[in-house]
Parts: sequence; structure tokens; C-alpha cells
Amino acid sequence: MSAATPLLLIDGVVKRFGGLVATDHARVEVLPGEVHALIGPNGAGKTTLIHQISGALAPDGGRIVFGGVDVTRLPMHERVLRGLARSYQITSIFKRLSVLDNLALAVQARSGSSFSFWRPVRGERARHDEAAAVGARIGLGHRLDALAGTLAHGEQRQLEVGLALATRPQLMLLDEPMAGMGPDESARMVQLLRGLRDEVTLLLVEHDMDAVFKLADRISTLVAGRVIATGAVEEIRAHPEVRRAYLGDEEALP
Repeated sequence: MSAATPLLLIDGVVKRFGGLVATDHARVEVLPGEVHALIGPNGAGKTTLIHQISGALAPDGGRIVFGGVDVTRLPMHERVLRGLARSYQITSIFKRLSVLDNLALAVQARSGSSFSFWRPVRGERARHDEAAAVGARIGLGHRLDALAGTLAHGEQRQLEVGLALATRPQLMLLDEPMAGMGPDESARMVQLLRGLRDEVTLLLVEHDMDAVFKLADRISTLVAGRVIATGAVEEIRAHPEVRRAYLGDEEALP
């Protein structure tokens, strides 16, 4: 795997907010087919970096290369069309729509179609069939007709993963997918993400270190905007700088 060309290269990315340097020449390589976790203490700049990768924030320096193409200045929607999808730290779904309609909208966004009444019914049925298949894939096949706002918190996070998956991405950015979950919900999410690893490359930001160690092939540790270490799970678990970064933090390494 180490000899593979990165699917995503974050090369010397810098982001400043006034006098605060949120990402400081950060460099991360995400290889095709891996689950790559990005960890760090609170305030390390993880979500800011994810914002820059997705296109929600423009970096002040450095470059972001996806699939061999420099996407640093591309807007978010063009990155999605190229196969880079994202789920958010705070659930972002259409709560007044059904699970199926949420997923169908994501399929529509990928295809560029609309739900106009004069479009062939067969085409719309195909999109709904694809949406239903994604719903089953994320464990919500029995909840397709439920309003998204009535789902339990863990189910809403599953749906959000489904929205990203429906765009048929090459790479999914997952920003704290276990946030706010109880143990049972977290276990279901870990199982879901494990099942996706053969379909899509994952870049995961997560505070739940048990989940990170179960899922990740490699881990990069961000501290004060800088990547201080990248390696396999056991390397990172034993890395002295990483352990020092977590000392006194409530999310200390096990």
C-alpha cells in the first residue's frame, strides 16, 4: 500500500484566521482503498482541514490534489462531481422529507436531474430504486417511508452516510460520525463503515479512539495545525509525541 499513488494529497496546507494559524503546512496522503483517520486534541484544526478538503474553506497556502488533479480552487459541488463526498459533524438532512426522498435527492444531485413532472416516470423510478438500495445498504431499508426528523440520532447519522454514499464517491470525508452516539449506536456505525471499506476510500475525523483503532488502516495526528505523525494503528498508539499530545485530554489514548 505504501507504494500506491495517493488518491488525496494534502500538501503544505495553511489556513489562518487573523493571528490564529488553524492549519500549519499540514501534509496528509490518503491512499486508495484505505480507511485513514485524522485525530488530535480539541482545537487541533481537524474540522478546519476537512472544510478545506471539501471546498467549504479556501486555504491560504498549499494545495489539495484529488485523483491526480489540483482541486485547491474548485468549489465544493465540483469536488462532489469528481467523487469527493462529505458527511458533517452536525447532522445535515432534510428532516421533513422521508428517508427515501433524502436519498433520492442525493442521487439526483449526482446525476444532475430534477424531479420535474414532465420527466419520464421510468427515469425517476430508477433513481428511487437506487435510493432504496442505498437505504438498505446503510441499514435503513425498513425506514424508507419514515420522516428523517423522526429517526433516532444514530439512524440520522446512518442516513447522512447514505447521502454521501448516494453520490457514488471515490472518497468520503466523515467528520465525527460517532458524535453524540451511545455504545450500541457507535457499534452499528463501526459495522457500517467496515462494510464500506471495499467500496470507497474513507478519511475519518473521530474522537472515539476505540472506533478509530477498530477501523483505521493508518492514522495521522494533528496538533496545533501540524501533522506530527502518520502511521499504522500500533505505531500511533505507541508514538511518544502523540501520547504527549493527549496527556490531560479527556480523549486520552487507551
